[in-house]
Amino acid sequence: MTFESFSFDRRISAGIRNVGFTTPTPIQARAIPPVLAGRDVMGLAQTGTGKTAAFALPILQRLLDAEAAPRGPVRVLVLAPTRELAVQIHQTFVDLGRQTGLRSAAVFGGVGLGRQSAEAAKATILTACPGRLLDLVARGAVNLGHADTLVLDEADRMLDMGFLPDIRKILARLPRERQNLMFSATMPQEIRTLSESILCAPEVVQVGRSAPAALVRQSFYPVAQHQKQGLLESLLQTTDHDAVLVFTRTKHRAKTLAHKLAARGWAATSLQGNLSQNRRQEALDGFKRGDYRIMVATDIAARGIDCERVSHVINFDMPDTVENYTHRIGRTGRAERTGEALTLVTGEDQPLVRAIERTLGERVERRRLQAFDYEAEARGAAATDDDARAPRSCRPGQTGRPGRPARPARESRDGGRTRAAGG
Repeated sequence: MTFESFSFDRRISAGIRNVGFTTPTPIQARAIPPVLAGRDVMGLAQTGTGKTAAFALPILQRLLDAEAAPRGPVRVLVLAPTRELAVQIHQTFVDLGRQTGLRSAAVFGGVGLGRQSAEAAKATILTACPGRLLDLVARGAVNLGHADTLVLDEADRMLDMGFLPDIRKILARLPRERQNLMFSATMPQEIRTLSESILCAPEVVQVGRSAPAALVRQSFYPVAQHQKQGLLESLLQTTDHDAVLVFTRTKHRAKTLAHKLAARGWAATSLQGNLSQNRRQEALDGFKRGDYRIMVATDIAARGIDCERVSHVINFDMPDTVENYTHRIGRTGRAERTGEALTLVTGEDQPLVRAIERTLGERVERRRLQAFDYEAEARGAAATDDDARAPRSCRPGQTGRPGRPARPARESRDGGRTRAAGG
């Protein structure tokens, strides 16, 4: 099958050629026909399988067939859980529909309302994070009364992030007669219940759910918690990589780890929730261009990262759930390319390790990096522990009488430091 099989408008075909698409992915081949036909669709597919284009292309065609006004009002509403994913979806509509004249906009938190209000007012296609959309609706900046197509992308993640109340408020603002499309990587009971309340006799498209795992070589590296930093650097030094996405569990660790790697000469940056939207976008753009070869990110911040250059995913910290593990490793092996997922596994991670292997139906290979001196790292940690247990008067850099801690230095009036009395 080729994209010519769908008989897209020549303006859309030009967009397909410009972005370099050649043949449809499985999710595109199966989802595009029912979307073109106006049916509701429930799509089950992992990240990296081409699902954004699977709904963007037929939506653009339906807008052209309906002779929709190119500059609003909003006819298509796409809801996304994170700003990164919202930007990615918006850019896909822009790239594929560049010659159609249809205006697209993205709205999300973390930036000023003014510009987003102006852009949303002129958009026919609006991609939004739920909270910011409700802000704009409440201010009268967005009218959803003409929206006849609704897309919920990564619906499982939206529910995980607590967006269900906001989604229900948005649904109440939409016309009852509309086309509904929902895409999710997993199908827990909550998603099933939500789909039953939104979709009408949907076409269920379930393809490629194991494809990313099949294209990604997975391996576990057993390691002690205090050895993670050293092992990560050794992996980076010994692995032939293009772009590496490193996952941590917390925002603070993502920031700290990126700084440490950059200080050691790696072209590294971080993507985490404490960054402003401009700095997040700069980091993401720099990573995609190749200015940074390493990006350290948290799960939520990494939603929407779509970079075909990612050759390796390294789980510095194990995620909280099997679903998040699957999402993480799906950031490599994209666009039918192969990739590698390396996970640093500590003793406390064993329950999740077993759950992952049950889901995969096979044992993940355990590896031990020969170039890494595990014993030296252990000796260094032991020495640090010995220093911590030593009497304070005996620790390096301490002063004072034996058995008594030195008195702390006190600040002088000019803000400097003076020697402690007796020191």
